[in-house]
Amino acid sequence: MTDDLFSLDLPGVTPSRQSRSRETMEALLKAGEQLLRTRHLEDLSIVDLTAEVGVTVGSFYGRFESKDAYFNALQVIAIRRGQARYVALRASGALAQTDLAELCRLLAEHAAGWFREHEGVARAALRHSSRPERWSAFKELGRVFVVVSTPDMLARLGPGRRAAKTRTVGFAFQAMFGILVNIVLNDPGPCGLDDADLVPRLAALVEAIVRVEADGAAPDGRGRSPRARRAAKA
Repeated sequence: MTDDLFSLDLPGVTPSRQSRSRETMEALLKAGEQLLRTRHLEDLSIVDLTAEVGVTVGSFYGRFESKDAYFNALQVIAIRRGQARYVALRASGALAQTDLAELCRLLAEHAAGWFREHEGVARAALRHSSRPERWSAFKELGRVFVVVSTPDMLARLGPGRRAAKTRTVGFAFQAMFGILVNIVLNDPGPCGLDDADLVPRLAALVEAIVRVEADGAAPDGRGRSPRARRAAKA
């Protein structure tokens, strides 16, 4: 049975209307996700991809106008999964029933899980920085995560200094995503995407950063722009 996430109406992608055709498209996309975990996008040949699935090169081009159209489809699927995962997390009510520590853990688990599931596609998009549109859609996914998650964090940080706390929460998420991107691009260690202590460490980092603001011990604003200092006092 095909996954609705693979029902694509995109430029350069021929819609699959028959069940067998949809299954072939889904198989090609899933194969690409797996192959990109161990090779660069430029090293992913259509011949290797179709051989992995057991179809012809012509079958690929009957569904995708080009390799760029194919990679764009992979990105759209990754974004859809991220959106669906986050909607499900919020709908579960788990975020509303937690203290700050557990909230940080759930959000870190969500973020790390997305990068783990889409490691190859994310790495390929990041490495092609000369094509900023390849990462901009992922940036928007992250931006929405931050915007929607921030009120949950603020609700656990007490009253007052809302602008300063909002900025600190944003910085905490920036640090978390920066670590995940660095792991995907460089895997410098000590923690990798599959390490059991990654999520607890990310959660502890986010919590530590925001607790500094909640405890009133945040940086005093020196080095910030005048606009940022004014916002912090709001």
